[in-house]
Amino acid sequence: MARMPALYLSHGAPPLADHATWPDELAAWSRELPRPQAILMISAHWEEAPLAVGATTTVPLTYDFWGFPEHYYQVTYAAPGAPELAGKVRKLLRSPATPVLDVPNRGLDHGAYVPLVEMYPDADVPVLQISMPSLDPVRLMEIGRKLAPLRDEGVLIIGSGFFTHNLRAITGDDDLVSPVMKEFDDWGRRSLEAADVDALLDFERKAPGGRLAHPRTEHFAPLFVTLGAAEDELGDQRAVIEGFWLGMARRSVQFG
Repeated sequence: MARMPALYLSHGAPPLADHATWPDELAAWSRELPRPQAILMISAHWEEAPLAVGATTTVPLTYDFWGFPEHYYQVTYAAPGAPELAGKVRKLLRSPATPVLDVPNRGLDHGAYVPLVEMYPDADVPVLQISMPSLDPVRLMEIGRKLAPLRDEGVLIIGSGFFTHNLRAITGDDDLVSPVMKEFDDWGRRSLEAADVDALLDFERKAPGGRLAHPRTEHFAPLFVTLGAAEDELGDQRAVIEGFWLGMARRSVQFG
């Protein structure tokens, strides 16, 4: 079985599904990937400690957003559950000092299903979502390291966030971008290409405008799980999606 890549993608709010190019970019990306046996999602929109495992059966989606037109709340994505993957995740992560919770009624949130609708529209790949128990980059990277063996079993690990995420920097035009967001995106690109993990882990202090690009770190945080899962292949990477959406960087990266 071929080793699966590990991904970090910028998922956006539900309206990003109406973007002129983003759905096609995600669809093309998935066509280039090996067919996964299952998908493990780490989304910016689920913070829970101790680390929690979401539904292992098909349950309703979690519409964790407010104030959008009604049709965004009618989207469905009835992917199969992944109980076998959940068991492997528990085995890899659970220890006396690190319990793993089960949250059987929590469906995929929009950080998970919005991109998956475009990447695997038939909803025929089992999907499991786990929470981020912390926003500490070092701890999240360690979680990724522990999950890395799943890649050899056909599991596609996806960290889903947004490469910059300051809602006050949102504009009404994809071409109208704050210089701070541009500088952070360029710094992130160069740091990833150099595999400068130390700089990325300390992005709040080392990146230009780190705290402005991410007033809270939850949308950058899934990147560290991906980096941990791909630690031995950071030199084998490519930026698959670049550019901006309403002032925020859509940078999305594949490792392996």
